[in-house]
Amino acid sequence: MFNQNSIAAEEVVTQSRSLSEAGLNVWVVEDETRFRNALVNVINHTSGLQCEHSFGSCEAMLENLNKDSPPDVILMDIVLPKMNGIEGVGRVKAVSPTTDVVILTNYADDDKIFKALCAGASGYLLKTTPHKEIKGAIREVVDGGAPMTAQIARKVLDTFAKLAVPRGEYSLTDREREVLRLLVDGLTKKKIAEKLFLSCFTVDTHLKNIYNKLHVHTISGAVAKVLKEHLV
Repeated sequence: MFNQNSIAAEEVVTQSRSLSEAGLNVWVVEDETRFRNALVNVINHTSGLQCEHSFGSCEAMLENLNKDSPPDVILMDIVLPKMNGIEGVGRVKAVSPTTDVVILTNYADDDKIFKALCAGASGYLLKTTPHKEIKGAIREVVDGGAPMTAQIARKVLDTFAKLAVPRGEYSLTDREREVLRLLVDGLTKKKIAEKLFLSCFTVDTHLKNIYNKLHVHTISGAVAKVLKEHLV
């Protein structure tokens, strides 16, 4: 469990270590103070990760985003004071398209999962996720993956299993559909290449073709379109 008393409650927590020492810059948006501070503590005691700032609301985070260097990753709850996390994801992507937002929440209902992915979230984790997996998810999303708690990934896959497979609507090839299914399953580009015995360059080519055909620009955008239009 988190060490909930390790860091004093603050709206914004700023650490003194430089990014060159810490590696990936991670922000946390979570209104429950003890959980937020404990998560910051976990991140800052992990080699290669640093939480420069943490916030209790989307508004506070967005104010800082507009005047500071954007982080590599933001871990964000959904239910927050005033602006919710789903709206917050869209606002973050509008200001900093290269920042990956991973939802970290208690909510596992299909509607919130779908809306978060449509808004541009790059991953979706439940708060019950072990520390090791949260830290791994931060690195995975920067590496081009779409980390999801197993329960969430299963929900997505179960949705696909119930759907008919329309052919030719976007002229996706069988290989492109296979790559898309593996993306939904949470595999990184490197893992997809290994599983399909392809080079990373070939996987990148398939991804570019998928993005062009679906008229999207990110993995999360492709997954959201699949869910919305029942493509695979």
